[in-house]
Amino acid sequence: MRSIPDVCEVEFVRGVRAGDVPDLLLEVPHGATRAAHYDRVVGALRGSFPANLRDFFFVNTDVGAPEVAQRTAELFVAADPTRSALVVRCLVPRTFVDCNRVIDVDAKPRASAAGEVTPGVQPWVRDPHDIALLLGRYRAYRELVEESADRICGAGGHMLMVHSYAPRSIDVAVDEHIVERLREAYQPERITTWRLRPPVDLIVDTPDGVRLASPQLMARVQQRLTAAGYDVVLNGAYNLHPMTLAAATAARHPGRTLCLELRRDLLVHSFTPFAEMHVDPQKIERIARELA
Repeated sequence: MRSIPDVCEVEFVRGVRAGDVPDLLLEVPHGATRAAHYDRVVGALRGSFPANLRDFFFVNTDVGAPEVAQRTAELFVAADPTRSALVVRCLVPRTFVDCNRVIDVDAKPRASAAGEVTPGVQPWVRDPHDIALLLGRYRAYRELVEESADRICGAGGHMLMVHSYAPRSIDVAVDEHIVERLREAYQPERITTWRLRPPVDLIVDTPDGVRLASPQLMARVQQRLTAAGYDVVLNGAYNLHPMTLAAATAARHPGRTLCLELRRDLLVHSFTPFAEMHVDPQKIERIARELA
């Protein structure tokens, strides 16, 4: 598997005595976390977008997740030279199209109400050129992830889907007024009224309660992170919703995957929701060591 320009970065971390098929796949579907990622895709689009949409990008992307995935892979392989790991980091900002969704070829942009799963194609993407470009990148990413999962999980390996989420659960409608809604929600007098999320959330069940995650991975991650002082819950903020690529992949490889959310303020120097955030290497190292 190779990196695809403007779609994803692929890193193969291989021990000196490892075989050709990786033991572990680490996927970061919301890996476009830098301002440069946003600016690059905007430069390729033709449509007009809401003012300050960049603010939504900063508050709604998985800062820290790519670094956790990469460091976990390195430590996993360093512990045993017969191991190898593949890290796939998506470069498509979910501000425009969400690569952790199951999106049909004829999908249309749409808004979502507060509390709903956010759409695959965001409502402000209207230009036909833009829709075609973004869906093309989505399909390229999805195909690479599915091929990688089939190869690795099919050979007895495992897959870790790494996400980070904002400290508080803020449920607002995702539409043309998303930036104004979020800025209002983050006002000092309002922010503490939203529920504080747990440091670690393992997303292991479908909405119907069917467990698709690897029971071994789930138990070991829960035990290690709890012992390290993290509060770990199951399906606290989300579940494996059928609209997500995570759920589709977990169903395709039952008992071989684990999806997890890490609270973003525990990965960065300072949580600054409407500006580019920077990871804290010590925080990344601490949690990656337990995951590895």
